[in-house]
Parts: sequence; C-alpha cells; structure tokens
Amino acid sequence: MFHRYIKLVIAGLLFAVSVWQFVEGNIGNGIFMLFLIAIVILLYFKNEFIILAFFKLRKQDFEGAKKWLDKIKNPETALVRKQNGYYNYLLGIMTSQTNLNASEKYMKKAIELGLSMDQDLAMAKLQLAGIAMTKRRKIEATKLLGEAQKLDKQGMLKDQVKMMKEQMKRM
Repeated sequence: MFHRYIKLVIAGLLFAVSVWQFVEGNIGNGIFMLFLIAIVILLYFKNEFIILAFFKLRKQDFEGAKKWLDKIKNPETALVRKQNGYYNYLLGIMTSQTNLNASEKYMKKAIELGLSMDQDLAMAKLQLAGIAMTKRRKIEATKLLGEAQKLDKQGMLKDQVKMMKEQMKRM
C-alpha cells in the first residue's frame, strides 16, 4: 500500500507522461496513461485494502477481512478521513461478535470520522443501539434507534429496527 501522498505524486507523474505522449503523437499511449491516472486517483479516495476487506466481510470471512485490515499500517496518517471512518466501521463490525466494548469504541470513532453512505451510518447507529441496549442504557438506545431509522431511507434495516424496538419494550 502506498501512502496517500505518494499516490498523488504517482498520478502527477503519470499525467506528465500522458501529456508527453500526446505531444509526441502517441495518442493511444496518452489515453492509456489517463486510464492509469483514473485508477490511481480512485485508489486515493477508496483504499484498496478496505475494498478487499469489504469483499471478505460480504462472504462472512472475518479472519480474511481482519488480515486485509491488518495490512494497513498507521491508519491515521495513511488514510483519508472517510477511509479511516470505514476502517473503524469494519473493525467495529468484526469485533461485535466477541468484544462489545471494543466494538462500541470503533463504531463511535467511525461515526465521528464520518461515513459516506447514509446506509452505513444507519448500520453503525443500529449497532451502537444494540450495544447500548445490552448495557441497559435504554434512553441512548432509543435515541440511536431513531437516528438509524431516519437514515435508513430505503428500508433495508426496517426489520432489525422493528425487532430491536420489540426487545426494548420487554426491558
């Protein structure tokens, strides 16, 4: 994994080579360089290891996802703010199976750093509501559940929210 500033330097160098290729009359090479620049810029905004960890997580392979996330050394400096939010989001999802305190810490940090999609933010708040509910913090759980319900515009988490509300009534 390249540091985020190195990716920008590589994109700048590729752009210079692309311009040189266009000036020399090698249009095909110049266009190919532009595609390479697009890939490097994409990887600046979307970290490759986080994308691979998401793919592993979709297959319920928590160990594989953890392996990809462990390859990110020093995430505070190597990742853009939103990428760091998704890094903590993924760690929070993976640790929710074993350690609720660590999961709560990671999810709060992910919400603080920001997540791009409302659906991911709703999932993080739903996860925090579940943790607050298990710790008998009903007011906080109700507030987080309401926020998650507002963020879930497509209704993908409707069943989970309904189930959690029923469980909160029994508390």
